[in-house]
Amino acid sequence: MELQCEHSVGALYIRVSTHSQDELSPDAQKRLCLEYARTNHIHIPEDFIFTESISGRSAQKRPEFQKMIALAKSSSHPFSVILVWKFSRFARNQEESIVYKSMLKKDKVEVISVSEPLSDGPFGTLIERIIEWMDEYYSIRLSGEVKRGMKEKALRQGYQTCPCLGYNAVGKGKPFVINEKEFEAVSFIMEQFDTCHLSPAHIAQLCNNLSYRTKRGNPFDRRSVMRILENPFYAGTVTWNGISFEGSHETRLSKEQYENRMKILQSGKISYYPTPASGEKHCLSGILKCSLCHAALAFGGSKNCRIFTCWKYAKGLHTTPVNISLKKAESSVFSYFQWVSEIIEPFSFYESCPLTNTSCFKFQEETSLKQQLENLALRERRIKDAYENGIDTLSEYRENKLRIQEQKHELENKLHHLTIPASRPPSLPSSLASFDELFQNPQFSNEKKRLFLQSFIDEILFDKASNTLYFDIFIS
Repeated sequence: MELQCEHSVGALYIRVSTHSQDELSPDAQKRLCLEYARTNHIHIPEDFIFTESISGRSAQKRPEFQKMIALAKSSSHPFSVILVWKFSRFARNQEESIVYKSMLKKDKVEVISVSEPLSDGPFGTLIERIIEWMDEYYSIRLSGEVKRGMKEKALRQGYQTCPCLGYNAVGKGKPFVINEKEFEAVSFIMEQFDTCHLSPAHIAQLCNNLSYRTKRGNPFDRRSVMRILENPFYAGTVTWNGISFEGSHETRLSKEQYENRMKILQSGKISYYPTPASGEKHCLSGILKCSLCHAALAFGGSKNCRIFTCWKYAKGLHTTPVNISLKKAESSVFSYFQWVSEIIEPFSFYESCPLTNTSCFKFQEETSLKQQLENLALRERRIKDAYENGIDTLSEYRENKLRIQEQKHELENKLHHLTIPASRPPSLPSSLASFDELFQNPQFSNEKKRLFLQSFIDEILFDKASNTLYFDIFIS
């Protein structure tokens, strides 16, 4: 398929994979594409040459590719053709290849492979689809071969995982070597847990105070500390995808110390900062915030002691404890608005509040449920990809899919019930004098109360030091 119009403007897309493949170098691809451009009278500006070294399985992970597509679809349409050495350089995923080529075709931009000429008409389209299918099959087969190679390497006791904090990779499957500077943080964490018996969250705070950082340069939190405490690599055991062996790298933790620590961790006899139950909401959730870091105070605690706690403090990212009991928070908030109603006359903002309408509440709930269903659909695609790529077994995939389907069924039922006419709830009060009555009414859910509060409250800051709540409200 050759471009007939003279002096047209085009772009080059050059890609090499991250792993070793039978493919031309970027310079060789560029030379062949430019030769084709000169022969077919296509002008290629230097700014329209896009080069990257990355796998072609996912278009979203290729920044230069996305930049080229955005430029092609811009209102100026600066070029009318994209040249590639092979169609596999454009994409190795047939679905993505078809989608992006269709998008470009709508803007009259053609994708041409300089080494795979196609004839015009339906037969040419068929050949192009066959080439795309073969490219995707090759990518899938290559992925399987790479994983088999990694498995064989693990069985031969080769090192191939990313080194954990305190170690550096040498390469060629050789044992990792200790990075003394990083290992200071590892030694500190283990000493604080094994000797001082501090909780992981407390250790994370101390690490951050001492300017220690994780392998990726991030501050420590409870989970990153737990990963170090539970990692058998520090005791000499190398693990990869269910395969483990005793490595030959240098260790500074004995097997006995590691086993004693794991017994403590598995017994649950370590102290944690109180953390909220996942997904639990209160009408003040998202409104009540920490005055030090402006993070939301998470709602949780035990049945007999409900509290709001700064989540950054709970994860060890916060050095000062900031928490307030539920009883105290509700009492203070209700008392404040009762006081406001007495000094501001009239203060009847309910009538003008758009969120007091029942249909508006319904719309908010419906939007939230639809968003949750979209998130579940994304998770379902991910577990399918994990199974197809050999990461999860069939039983794991079946179990994960069943769990997601149950959650999906529950959300769909809730969405269905929203469409069923319900008895009309009591109308909202016309003045702030009955503010307390509104929040004591069981017919209004916490979510509706929270949405209502957010209609006139920006935030409520809690200062633990002075034991004071600061209200930021809208008054019109």
